[in-house]
Amino acid sequence: SITSALITLLCLSAPGGVSLVVPQPNINATVAQNILLSVEYSCRGIATVEWKHVSSWGTTKIVEWKSGNYINISTVYKDRVTTFENGSIQLLNVGMRDAGYYFVTVTEEYGTNTYGTIIVNVYEIIYEDLHFVAVLFAFLAAVSAILICFMWLCNKSLHLFQKKAAHKLTASTTEEIELETIEC
Repeated sequence: SITSALITLLCLSAPGGVSLVVPQPNINATVAQNILLSVEYSCRGIATVEWKHVSSWGTTKIVEWKSGNYINISTVYKDRVTTFENGSIQLLNVGMRDAGYYFVTVTEEYGTNTYGTIIVNVYEIIYEDLHFVAVLFAFLAAVSAILICFMWLCNKSLHLFQKKAAHKLTASTTEEIELETIEC
C-alpha cells in the first residue's frame, strides 16, 4: 500500500531508522464521538511510543508503551484509550476538553526519535438549540393562531353589534316619523 511504501521510504532516509507517518493530521469530531488518532511507525529495533495532549488547560501525558512489553496509561484516560501496535490510539467519548494538539513521539531503543502532531477540533452538538428554536416557533405560531381567531370573533361580534344598532336606529327613526305624522 501507499502508507507502507512511505514508511519504507522514510525508514531508509531516517538516520536512526525511525519513521512515522500521520495520514490524517486534522480531525473534526463532535462531543461523545470516538476518534482514531492514526499513525504508523517503523524502526529497526524496539520502539517506545508516547502520546501527549496539549490544550489551553495544560499538557497531559496520555499513554506510553514499548512494542510488545508494557502499556502505561494515565489515570485520566484509563477507561477511554485503546492502543494499537502501529502506534495509533483510539480516544473514546470525546468532550470539549479533548480539543487541542496531540503529540506522538516514537523513540528507538538507541535514542533516535521522531515526532508527529494531530490537531483535534471538538464541536458541540447543536440539536438542543435547534429543538429549542423549533418549540419556540411552534409556541409562537399557536399564540398567533389564537390571536387571529380572537380578532376574527371580535370583528364578527362588532359587525353584529353594528347591524343591531343600525336596525334599532332605523326602527326608532321610523317610530318618530310615524309619531310626528299622527300628531299633526
